[in-house]
Amino acid sequence: MKRRSFLAGLAAAPLVGLGAACAQSSRSGSSASASGGEGQGAASPAPELPPVDLDDPPPVTDRLELSEAEWRALLTEEEFEVLREEGTERAFTGDLWDEHREGTYACAGCGNPLYHSRDKFDSGTGWPSFTRPIEKGRIATEVDRRYGMVRVECHCARCGGHQGHVFPDGPPPTGKRHCINSVSLDFHPA
Repeated sequence: MKRRSFLAGLAAAPLVGLGAACAQSSRSGSSASASGGEGQGAASPAPELPPVDLDDPPPVTDRLELSEAEWRALLTEEEFEVLREEGTERAFTGDLWDEHREGTYACAGCGNPLYHSRDKFDSGTGWPSFTRPIEKGRIATEVDRRYGMVRVECHCARCGGHQGHVFPDGPPPTGKRHCINSVSLDFHPA
C-alpha cells in the first residue's frame, strides 16, 4: 500500500517535459499544423501511413523511418513528446492504465502490434503494465542512464517510438514489468 500511495502522490507532480496538460487529444489530419511551423513556407501534408492489419502485421524486421517534420505532422503534441522525445505522461492520467477489455495494444506512432491484454496486469503504478510483448522482436530495449538512474528503456522496434521502461519486478511467468505510457499506445478491442 505504501508504494501505491507514493505513486499516487507522484501523479500530482508534473514529470519532465509535460507540464500540467496530459489529456490525450485525438488525431486528425486537420490538426497537423499545430506543431508551430511558422516561417517554414508551405506546410507539407502529414504522411499517410497505411493501416496495420493486426491479423497480418508487418514482419518483425520491418522498419519505418520518418523525418522529425513528418513525425510532428503525424502525431499530436503529447504523442510527439513521449514517442519521439522520450517524455513521460503523469501516472494515472492516461486512458489505458485502467483498460480491462480484451484486445491488442499497438504503437501509436506506426500501428505495430506490441502487447496483448492477456499479458496486462494491474501494477498499481498508474501506467499500463505488461509481462511481455505480443511477439519477440516487436519491442527493442536499451540501457537508459538519465536522471541518475539505470533503467531499461523499451521502444517500438519498427519506428523507434519510446514506450516506457522494463523493470524486474513483474509477476510470473516473466518476472518483468513493461511500464508503458498510454499515449504511446492505441488500443484495438478484440
